[in-house]
Amino acid sequence: MLTPGYTEVTYGAVTVLVGAERGAYPYANSVLVRGTAETLVIDPSLSLVGSAPPADAILVSHAHEDHVAGLGSYEAPVHAHEKDLAALHSRAVMAAGYGLPPDATERVDLMLRDEFHIRDRPDATAFTDGTVFDLGGRTVTVVHLPGHTAGHCGFLIEPDGFLYVADIDLTSFGPFYGDVGSSLLDFEASVRRCREIGARWYGTAHQKGVIEGASEFSRRLDAFVGVVEKRDTTLLAFLEEPRTVEEIAERRLVYRPHVEGAHVKPVERRTAVQHLDRLIGAGLVTEVEGGRFRAR
Repeated sequence: MLTPGYTEVTYGAVTVLVGAERGAYPYANSVLVRGTAETLVIDPSLSLVGSAPPADAILVSHAHEDHVAGLGSYEAPVHAHEKDLAALHSRAVMAAGYGLPPDATERVDLMLRDEFHIRDRPDATAFTDGTVFDLGGRTVTVVHLPGHTAGHCGFLIEPDGFLYVADIDLTSFGPFYGDVGSSLLDFEASVRRCREIGARWYGTAHQKGVIEGASEFSRRLDAFVGVVEKRDTTLLAFLEEPRTVEEIAERRLVYRPHVEGAHVKPVERRTAVQHLDRLIGAGLVTEVEGGRFRAR
């Protein structure tokens, strides 16, 4: 059942609209930025449905349902990165982007419509890395951080020194790069870029909320990306004997054994392939026979 409403927490002139359950999925934390001329909202979440604050523009960090569930509350201009724009234009494209079997994709499309209130937004327009939104005395600059999705972005808000990093969310689950448009290599490059941006506050879309200070943010990034290294270690141990991609997917690198759903196998398979590619490139894994892999 929907838990409506949010809690406002301010950082300088930036207001984080903390979603229900500290922004845990299916909720998320949205961001409200006010300038002297305009106001914008970043990532209108499920918690904004029925209680959305007014805004002159909407920015979307990426086209996942928990970040756009509140879009229906707005007729204001909507902007997203060009590589995620098609998924905002069409709910069917968004559903297909999860890379599920056809019957599961149909169910996801209904979920997007009925549980997340998502409708096609053909009016949404594209931004690119470095695009600046001038609100009057306050700017919001797009920082392209691909990996989670191809168009995943953060936003640097000045002069407050607030960097919203969206789903580089520092949770113990670790980085997610299991959708059709995801990329482990891009995700790691995006994490490195985040480290290079000195900010006072770093805002995440989910439970970890806002982190103060670059050193603390970097420490938490270390733990977050450490999950990727743990997945590598798990895979290398499993490949002491030759294994196929399907066997690796069954072993699971991402989800715990109790997690069920049509999404599990496709995500595990795409994740396994990306780790294999990287470990083969590093000379740590070899293909010993057709379709079977073993650690060196």
